[in-house]
Amino acid sequence: MKLLKYFPLAAESIAARKMRSILTMLGIIIGVASVLTTLGIGRGASTDIMQQLTSEGVTLLKVESGTMSDQTWTVGQPLTMADVAALSDRSLHPDVDRAVPFFKQWDYLVAGSNSRYGEVMGTTSAYAVIHNLELARGRFLTDNEVAQRTKSVVIGADVAQRLFAGIDAVGQSLRINREPYTVVGVLRKRGYGWFGSTDGAAIIPLAVAQDRLRAPFTAHRHRGEYTVSEIHVSAVGVARMDAAAQQVEQTLRLRRALAAGEPNDFTINNNAWLLETAGSVATTLTAFLGGIGAVSLLVGGIGIMNIMLVSVTERTREIGLRKAVGAQNRDILIQFLVEALVLTLVGGLIGIAVSYGLAEIAKSFSSPDFPLIVLIEPASLAAAVSVSAACGLLFGLYPAVRATRLDPIEALRHE
Repeated sequence: MKLLKYFPLAAESIAARKMRSILTMLGIIIGVASVLTTLGIGRGASTDIMQQLTSEGVTLLKVESGTMSDQTWTVGQPLTMADVAALSDRSLHPDVDRAVPFFKQWDYLVAGSNSRYGEVMGTTSAYAVIHNLELARGRFLTDNEVAQRTKSVVIGADVAQRLFAGIDAVGQSLRINREPYTVVGVLRKRGYGWFGSTDGAAIIPLAVAQDRLRAPFTAHRHRGEYTVSEIHVSAVGVARMDAAAQQVEQTLRLRRALAAGEPNDFTINNNAWLLETAGSVATTLTAFLGGIGAVSLLVGGIGIMNIMLVSVTERTREIGLRKAVGAQNRDILIQFLVEALVLTLVGGLIGIAVSYGLAEIAKSFSSPDFPLIVLIEPASLAAAVSVSAACGLLFGLYPAVRATRLDPIEALRHE
């Protein structure tokens, strides 16, 4: 409680020198606002990167037949619908959310006099769920269309632009392998991702693709089961991806009767490393931007020290008078430290308000193509207040100690 009596004295001293106090706090205001804003930009960029990776299906495993060894691709046993059914058994694969078959072939897509050579994908309705596909118009394939083998097709944004420029593609007819399909949906443009791009693709029901898109010299059945090009396995979470990959590997090895020392004849692509890499890059970016902002805060702290040193010189007579009437060195020390602390805390609080204002301004300039997100977290606020207070104590300490060393008699003689 005794410490509280110094705050009115500090407030009185600060109020007596308004312009100097404002200019002193300005350094801290800019420093705190810079630190919070730059850290917020780093956090916002990190969040945006993680969201983009998640939207690309970061929890997915891509299972393919064959392996790469010594830069040589070795063909393995084909993946089949029986493999998909086995991997879909949650009792045996608790870390697998779902296994989605994927059959692909390249063919000409024709609409009227327009044509485009593109990838034709055969899959189920779950494909849109695990890949977080967004539709610009229409809808995705339904379970009924997949079961009934309806000749419906969902096309990518580039296909719609090339074949149906200027008109709504939904409801139009599209020929694939000389057979007509009805367009039921157009995907939103997405770009190239870990699993390729759907912008130039056409997606049709799985069984239709397996029946109608037979590649020359390639068996579309294996041991009586329809083959698939890939199996996309969705893990229950990012943290369980390695466990899910192990469960998938064990099941496929058993189904292929591979001996203990025999290598896999299939490949499981796990892109969890993307999260680790992105997290590392985001951490480095945040630290770099925070360091830039910290320089501003350091400059503000040095400014406080300079002003407090000037204040000690100007108030030499006042300090001598206080000592003459019984003030102890610790009283002088605490008084100057409290003044520096009040300046930095007030400046820090104003700097926080400024950073929130800058975050709102940045949000108004943000766009999907150029996301500008300033994410100010509670931990950053606590750190900003703590650091600004520490700056006040650190940079106010030397002027305060210098004030305590003044000889009262010499101080009283000071003009």
